[in-house]
Amino acid sequence: MHHKLTLFSISLMAFSLFSFNIMSKTKRVIFLGDSITQAGIDTGGYIRIMDDMLKSKNRDSTFELLGAGVSGNKVYDLYLRLETDVLEKKPDVVFIFVGINDIWHKKMGTGTDEDKYCKFYEAIIRKLQAQNIEVVLATPPCIGERIDYTNPQDGDLNLYSSFIRQMAQKFNCKLADLRTEFVKYEVAKNEKNQWEGILTTDGVHLNDRGNQLVAEIFLEQLQN
Repeated sequence: MHHKLTLFSISLMAFSLFSFNIMSKTKRVIFLGDSITQAGIDTGGYIRIMDDMLKSKNRDSTFELLGAGVSGNKVYDLYLRLETDVLEKKPDVVFIFVGINDIWHKKMGTGTDEDKYCKFYEAIIRKLQAQNIEVVLATPPCIGERIDYTNPQDGDLNLYSSFIRQMAQKFNCKLADLRTEFVKYEVAKNEKNQWEGILTTDGVHLNDRGNQLVAEIFLEQLQN
């Protein structure tokens, strides 16, 4: 009887340790994107801010945050480097944050049409989910900050954002709707209808407040 109890105690202890290790496992999070994400790992960037926010809550051991942003990237660039920059690093969660260059570069003839954008985007999601990776989709926030919808790319930003919202539903992904939140913030704060300076340095790239806002939105989705 004593021998059986000892074996039971050892088994119970092993199970408890196993359960603890599962619960305490650090989740690796990769942010896949363009120059906005590339700058996210710098001091004041949204990834660094998220890390600081987690540390303030003593949760920095819960998540490992990694940037995988490359300046100028469009959705097909993300697809082409998905294996080396993301899958080989075995992430638990991936944020997809792309679309600005696909839209912005249309005026130079090097953007991405709607059908190709959606096909590459969906292919990325499928590859990630095939590895049981949690996927969070982010809508492109702005190309110009004017609140009267006179920014030239507002129409495409709204259209591509709608595609991303549909893909979030189709593939059961979390959604960080930066487009909606940026517009809401601009309406409240951009009283002079400025092109830049409220959430961005140049109408596209994030300033301190823009990085803070993205960090808050992303962290909310990460912790949900």
